[in-house]
Amino acid sequence: MYIRVTVCVRAQGTCGSRNLLCGVAPQRAHCVTAAGTLARGRLEGRQGTESTGVRKRGVDGRVQSFEEIPHTGRSGWVNLVKFWREDRFRHLHMHMEKTFNAVGPIYREHVGTQSSVNIMLPSDIAELFRSEGLHPRRMTLQPWATHRESRNHSKGVFLKSNGEEWRADRLILNREVMMSTPVKRFLPLLDEVAMDFCRMLQARVEKDGRGEEGKRSLTMDPSPDLFRFALEASCHVIYGERIGLFSSSPSLESQKFIWAVERMLATTPPLLYLPPRLLLRIGAPLWTEHANAWDHIFSHAEARIQKGYQRLSSSKARGAGAGAVGCQYTGVLDQLMEKGQLSLDLIKANVTELMAGGVDTTAVPLQFALFELGRNKEVQERVRQQVRASWAQAGGDPQKALKGAPLLKGTMKEILRLYPVGTTVQRYPIKDIVLQNYHIPAGTMVQACLYPLGRSAEVFEDPQRFDPGRWGSSKEEGQRGETAGGFRSLAFGFGARQCVGRRIAENEMQLLLMHILLSFHLSVSSSEDIKTTCTLILQPETPPRITFSKL
Repeated sequence: MYIRVTVCVRAQGTCGSRNLLCGVAPQRAHCVTAAGTLARGRLEGRQGTESTGVRKRGVDGRVQSFEEIPHTGRSGWVNLVKFWREDRFRHLHMHMEKTFNAVGPIYREHVGTQSSVNIMLPSDIAELFRSEGLHPRRMTLQPWATHRESRNHSKGVFLKSNGEEWRADRLILNREVMMSTPVKRFLPLLDEVAMDFCRMLQARVEKDGRGEEGKRSLTMDPSPDLFRFALEASCHVIYGERIGLFSSSPSLESQKFIWAVERMLATTPPLLYLPPRLLLRIGAPLWTEHANAWDHIFSHAEARIQKGYQRLSSSKARGAGAGAVGCQYTGVLDQLMEKGQLSLDLIKANVTELMAGGVDTTAVPLQFALFELGRNKEVQERVRQQVRASWAQAGGDPQKALKGAPLLKGTMKEILRLYPVGTTVQRYPIKDIVLQNYHIPAGTMVQACLYPLGRSAEVFEDPQRFDPGRWGSSKEEGQRGETAGGFRSLAFGFGARQCVGRRIAENEMQLLLMHILLSFHLSVSSSEDIKTTCTLILQPETPPRITFSKL
């Protein structure tokens, strides 16, 4: 779970705010028009640009000023109108890639009330990481924060901005969802859901598929089932309960939860560029829809917390712990409640964020994974052979099975390289830094743009090729030039503020792929690239249809 968008805030530093926000540039600066070419200067498109490697110092050997960074226009409001008119928000990832191709590896952008410095090279991202400080800050999703404030809800670690409070809460959560011991305890829960999903899929293929009995195949859009899988798996790990989404008639409550998450994600992007408190005050329909979706998500969490509290009280009355029944792990919620290190309000805030951010952000990458494995049959077979050998030796232990099949992890890293769920990772450097020989004042919001990074020939050898093996060796074959220092796989962020649900998501996706590959051969009718769109996350414009053939 890690949701990111392309925005930033006013830089704090010695430069005047008028220059920073309006893009007042000296004579040598470039400006990119809406078409992506340079308004001033000699560059047009990709031809004629300097390499996207590190810029050299100017002829006078000086570091260039912030105002000299290439930018996409002075007026944030004019840019906002262009973004809406040209439907650029839905293709934000493509806009970033096009702009980098036109101007090189760094540029400024001002859209509506938001401004940003955008970068894409691992060496620059490494420099940004070194300047993030003890309490890293990233962009606040203001619509989400405004909802919490208007409803008097506590904020979880995803939204909390106070450094000391954030760090204290984050360290508590890390012990329950990031460390190796809890991961080992919740892996069997994820494995149980993944196996049940495959049994459900096998029954459907046998019932509705074509071909001989026992060797049937079925072509379908798996996206609704993948969303149900992600919700079922997340509930099992976080709340310690199954909610029956694989039955022939899933509960109305669960279907409403999925709807609420989808509406919340869909209504967030347009609210990012408008003042949410003003929309709240005037009762704008967009804000009302967004807030109602969050209200339903919170009510879903509240019901489960009440059940957890009842379990805890009952267990204490019996003199037993709530976090485990015998040797069975009963979920993150029970662990947090039993240990009592967070208040109930903070527990509700954090488990709600984990749940809301853990459905689409795992279901959508799984769509891309099934598609890429389906159109790359040799890769699919290579991964399957490794999975079979590992599963046979693991004796039913999911942790051993995953450890023995590194190509599964490589597959998901490759999917998230080509199709990053969140398009950017943001940080505010705590000190002045230099990126691409430009001065970046402390407090400027800088974001690493993951879609252009993942598809850059400057960073990856043959970047359009789907190759899970490129992540397999210690040298990580396939990287280029000075990028060998890392910061190439950033779908879950980096450092202390990386995605708190990372271990849940990684293992959830790998386990499902493992069981699907053990049960089915995957194929697609067309090998053409999937067209993608950007809401709050990157997803297919049209979900791919996959043919599942029983093995």
